[in-house]
Amino acid sequence: MKRRDFIQSAALATSAAFLAPNALANGLKDEKIKEFGFQSYTVRDFIMKDMPGTLKRLRKAGFDYMEGFNFGNGQLLGQPIAEAKKIIEDSKIALKSIHIMTPNLGDNMQQTVDDAAELGTEYLVCAFLMPNERQSLDQYKALCEQFNKFSELARKSGIHFAYHNHDFEFQELEGQIPMDIILKETNPDDVKIELDIYWARKAEVNPLTFFRDNHGRVPLWHVKDLALTEGKPMTEVGNGIIDWRQMFGHKKDAGLRYFFVEQDANFAEDSLTSLETSIKYLKKLNY
Repeated sequence: MKRRDFIQSAALATSAAFLAPNALANGLKDEKIKEFGFQSYTVRDFIMKDMPGTLKRLRKAGFDYMEGFNFGNGQLLGQPIAEAKKIIEDSKIALKSIHIMTPNLGDNMQQTVDDAAELGTEYLVCAFLMPNERQSLDQYKALCEQFNKFSELARKSGIHFAYHNHDFEFQELEGQIPMDIILKETNPDDVKIELDIYWARKAEVNPLTFFRDNHGRVPLWHVKDLALTEGKPMTEVGNGIIDWRQMFGHKKDAGLRYFFVEQDANFAEDSLTSLETSIKYLKKLNY
């Protein structure tokens, strides 16, 4: 590791401590996490081939709920809506959220909402912006108008809408931070944030500060760890530098309802084993 990268990584590792140096003084207690969620994209190589078997294994590992992906055109995870719903119900894992892309917010947005309502999900989350969708602040502002319109439609069906970050939303564009635009230009009552804690930390954003500044607007989290190695790759929860005890201790600031363990890549063995490793750590966590 280069000395500069080590210093930057060390700064990331200690940034939360500067915000709350004494955990007990900030109201942290020895509580336990009671329910666990996962983002199904983590196990995409398994779940797209064998959805029932994959969910069965994850239920056995202790996961209670999930977040879907690959949603649209009457399908979820490669299955027709009705079949996907039955498989999920049979697994005893609840579908709390589904990731969508911006095409889902277009002319077929009503179908997106109707299919989500049929599946019984509580949240629809814009997962990612393609590079050609985020080249200017004007594009972000236009997207915010789209988010506001879609969230109003979703609300009529009892579904909440949120935006999921990576690191680019925290990188300066035309003299401003795109995430600031998203927060300011959208209705805070209807457009929530799903904070990916790994990507926020990689962008050198302190999640605890983000929770405080956007109190109650961050009901969903992506939980994955940041490794203290070259490039700051993601790793299994508990194997990185993020202080999860402190993070969960401030869940009320965020307004947390559900969190989803996710790991896109860099598995110690394979994606299923990585989720099992992460939940074993979280089950032991006191906060």
